[in-house]
Amino acid sequence: MNFTSILSSWYQENKRDLPWRNSKDPYQIWLSEILLQQTRVDQGTSYFHKFIETFPTVQDLAQASEEEILKLWQGLGYYSRARNLHACAKIIHANGNIFPNNRIGLLALKGVGPYTSAAIASIAFNEPVAAVDGNVNRVISRYFGVTDAIDSREGKAKIEVLANEVLDQSHPGDHNQAMMDFGATLCTPSSPNCSSCPLVQGCYAFANEKTQSLPYKAGKTKVTPVHFDYFVFIADSKVAANRRTGNAIWKNMYAFPCVETTNGSNPKPVDALEFLHSTSNGQATLKHICQLKHLLSHRSITADFWEVTVAGKLEFRDDNTQLYTEDQFEKLPVPRLIEKFWHIYKQGQ
Repeated sequence: MNFTSILSSWYQENKRDLPWRNSKDPYQIWLSEILLQQTRVDQGTSYFHKFIETFPTVQDLAQASEEEILKLWQGLGYYSRARNLHACAKIIHANGNIFPNNRIGLLALKGVGPYTSAAIASIAFNEPVAAVDGNVNRVISRYFGVTDAIDSREGKAKIEVLANEVLDQSHPGDHNQAMMDFGATLCTPSSPNCSSCPLVQGCYAFANEKTQSLPYKAGKTKVTPVHFDYFVFIADSKVAANRRTGNAIWKNMYAFPCVETTNGSNPKPVDALEFLHSTSNGQATLKHICQLKHLLSHRSITADFWEVTVAGKLEFRDDNTQLYTEDQFEKLPVPRLIEKFWHIYKQGQ
């Protein structure tokens, strides 16, 4: 038996029971693929159910507000992908709620890249094209001994050629899902289960003791440390929050008034008063609530949260900053960092 037939037999016995695999609906397949770019399958499954229950069709998703989608996406991170999801749904809705039925057409949609377009095209429309994600990179590079960096042009080209060479042309959707499952459950990053691997006899990495060194990746993401001081203004059982605009991280999400520095700071009451009109009068007092750490792909955030008490009326300089009741605030889409703080803060009340 060759690579393809061995993989197919393994998949028939070991494939994961995932809700989107019970349908050929390109909407469900597209949604699952976008969600799984962000998270593990177990967490992604719960988000998939939430999205399908709230937005059963692509039309429902297209007609929702961005705020509704960001709130449902909350906790997954990479919120630009949620906005792309919405933009893509609008394009498809404008096209009569019909998805493009091939990889090239799907690739033209916002937020749909080479892997996602190939996955949808093969699973929903049976187009014979290999979908190459992290799992596939790992399986192919180990089995065939691809020593080029998988983030280099040469490495990517070799992986794609080999992935298409072993593709089951008759059942490309099942084959691509088999590759994903194989990499996710057996040929894992740090501890591959080689003793149970049906492909071990032909595996270059196993034969040459390179399972830990393959795949090889040259580039490393530079992580910049930053410091946030969040000012939590409370008045009459209401909390102040503003919607982040521009191209900042967490665009269109809600957070507390904030000062960002690169080396940390020691905020004073006057720093909190800078967010207020002079007509607010009175003096501010600060109470440190907690410090939280939060890691993003390019940033390592240290955040200090300060409860601010002000004598006099709260009137903010920025019209984007408003007071919300606790119920209103908890319905707003907020970054995971703010959600974690709010949970701590509520427990301490």
